Amino acid sequence: MRAQRLDETEPFGAGPAAAQAAIEQLGYVQIDTINVIERCHHHILYARIPAYKRSDLAHLQSSEKSAFEYWTHALSYVPTADLPYFIPAMKAYRETPSAWFGSVTKAEVSAMTRRLKTEGPLSIRDIDDDQLVDKTHPWASRKPSKRVLQLMFYQGLVAIAAREGMVKTYDLIGRHFGWEKNPRPATERQVTAYLLDRALRSQGVVSLDSICHLNAPAKKPVRELIEARVKRRQLLPVTLEGAEKVPHWTTPAALETAALNPAHRVHILSPFDPLIIQRKRLKLIFGYDHIFEAYVPAAKRQYGYFALPVLVDDRVVAAVDMKTDRQAGKLLVQKWTWLADVGAEAKAAIDVELGRFERFQLQAGR
Repeated sequence: MRAQRLDETEPFGAGPAAAQAAIEQLGYVQIDTINVIERCHHHILYARIPAYKRSDLAHLQSSEKSAFEYWTHALSYVPTADLPYFIPAMKAYRETPSAWFGSVTKAEVSAMTRRLKTEGPLSIRDIDDDQLVDKTHPWASRKPSKRVLQLMFYQGLVAIAAREGMVKTYDLIGRHFGWEKNPRPATERQVTAYLLDRALRSQGVVSLDSICHLNAPAKKPVRELIEARVKRRQLLPVTLEGAEKVPHWTTPAALETAALNPAHRVHILSPFDPLIIQRKRLKLIFGYDHIFEAYVPAAKRQYGYFALPVLVDDRVVAAVDMKTDRQAGKLLVQKWTWLADVGAEAKAAIDVELGRFERFQLQAGR
C-alpha cells in the first residue's frame, strides 16, 4: 500500500508535477482503449491524485516531454528519464522486426520519415492519401500508414507527441525531444537493475514473477542480481503467509514502514491499476481473485463487463460494474457485488467516493 501510494489521500499533491511524481513512483501507467468509464491511464492517476486533470498528463507528454509512451508489459506512460532503458528494445525491433509488421518495407519507413520531416507531426487522421486495404485484425487499420507509424514507434524512430483519446500524433523522436545527439542506451546489466529497482519501488515486496511480469527472458539475470544483493544484505528474503514456497524479497527500509492506520480510505480502482493487474499477486496478498470479464459472454459474467475493485483501507470489499452515460450525465452502476462485510462508516465513505468518482467521469475536458 505504501509503495503504491494508496495509504494516503493526497500523496503527490496536485497539477502536472503530481502526475509526474506518480508515474515515477509507479514506474509506468498502463494505457488501454476501453472507454466505458474514463480510460485507465487517467483513472490510475486519479486514484492517487484527487485533483487530477487530464490536461496534466497531456502537459507532461506534449509540453514538458517528461513522460513518453512505450511498451512495458502493455502500452504505457513512462518517465522520460527512463528512456535509455528502452533503447535496447527499440534497437531489437530495428534489427528483427516483429512478424506483425512483416509487410512494412524499408522504403515505406524511409518515405514516412521524409514526410514527417517535411510536414511535421502527423496523426493517422492527417494522412488522407492512403489506398485503403482490408483489415487483417479487428484492431488493425485500413490505412497502411498506420502500421508503418506503429513499426517506427516500436523501433524508436518516432515518438507519440500528443494523444487525443486513442488518436496519436507522431513526430520524429529526436525532434520531439529536442535531442542534439541521441541518448546512450543502457547496458543489459543496467536494464536488469532498472527492472528490479522499479519493482521494489512500486511493489514493496517482490517475487521473480512480479518483477518480470510478462517478461520471462528477464528472469534469469534478475534472479542472479537478487542473489547478489541478498549476499550484500541489500535485499532480505521474506515469506508471505499462504505462499511459503514462493520466494519474495524486500529492502530493509521497507520492513520499517509503519502499519496502515484504518481510516475508511476508499479507492475505486481500474482493473488495469498496478495494484490489480497482476492477478496472482493480488489474490495472494489481498485474497481477492479479480475476474476481467469484458471478453466473457454476458451470461457467464460473475462481476460484470467492466467491474472495478473497491478498496477500503487495505481490503477489497466490493466489485462494481459501472458505465458512464455521458449524454445523460450519469455514472451507472450495472452490478454491485459485495466481497466483505463493512460497517456503516465504510459504506458512507464509499458513497462519498462514488459521488466524487462520478464527477471525475463527467468533467469536460479538464
